[in-house]
Amino acid sequence: MATSPALLFPSPSSASSPPSSARVEAVVLFNVCDSYVRRPDQADRVIGTLLGSLLPDGTVHVRNSYVVPHSESADQVAIDIDYHHNMYASHQKVNPKEVIVGWFSTGFGVSGGSTLIHEFYSREVQNPIHLTVDTGFTRGEASIKAYISSNLSLGDRHLAAQFQEIPLDLRMIEAEKAGFEILKSTMVEKLPNDLEGMESSMEKLYILIDEIYKYVDDVVEGRVAPDNRIGRFISDSVASMPKLSPAAFDKLFNDKIQDNLALVYLSSITRTQISIAEKLNTAAQVL
Repeated sequence: MATSPALLFPSPSSASSPPSSARVEAVVLFNVCDSYVRRPDQADRVIGTLLGSLLPDGTVHVRNSYVVPHSESADQVAIDIDYHHNMYASHQKVNPKEVIVGWFSTGFGVSGGSTLIHEFYSREVQNPIHLTVDTGFTRGEASIKAYISSNLSLGDRHLAAQFQEIPLDLRMIEAEKAGFEILKSTMVEKLPNDLEGMESSMEKLYILIDEIYKYVDDVVEGRVAPDNRIGRFISDSVASMPKLSPAAFDKLFNDKIQDNLALVYLSSITRTQISIAEKLNTAAQVL
């Protein structure tokens, strides 16, 4: 991964070795995106605390996060420290193994005010990491990067802080990866429902099957050298499929579609009932 250091304002030094890489769970990214959507109207970005642990190999494993209210101008940053400490104390009661490992912010890359916030977190924990999530799609997608900070000194005098990008590993299961790819690739007004998601998955499945057909044909015709590993993988995938007749598969698929339609219908009825109940309750309070 290419590195892009940024020179900013002075920052205090730290004696321990900095993290070598970062591993971030999907729930952290979704929490960051949700907090950005819910931010105050006058706020350009949101910041918050990252919780997790430091692994023996020097990797920071980020498992959780929470937003910290703040305000910033061109030359100063104000953080609600009491709120930060209260939230951390609450998290410690639930999961004492998750400690402060750094902080996050929305926006592309490192800004001038980031060094002041990083200085605060450097007093909370040694060598904190800084996670940035580009919710503004500056380059057409949600860029996610992790940084550590080191000092540039001249003798005993600290001149500036250097933010250096470190490798980032996003840990996601298949369901989380599907949702993240939708949010990452483009700005969407809403997430797809079950039927739209199924349609998108089937289209991708057809594309993958066509690619496998083309690869097998190329191997049979001698245009591509055979790969035993790929062949075993294809064989295992085919063997894992249940043996169903076309009629049985159509029935199973249609039953699933009907179940999804029933859930959509029941959800719509529930939302309507809740809306009516709220209006009736409001009217009763007025009267």
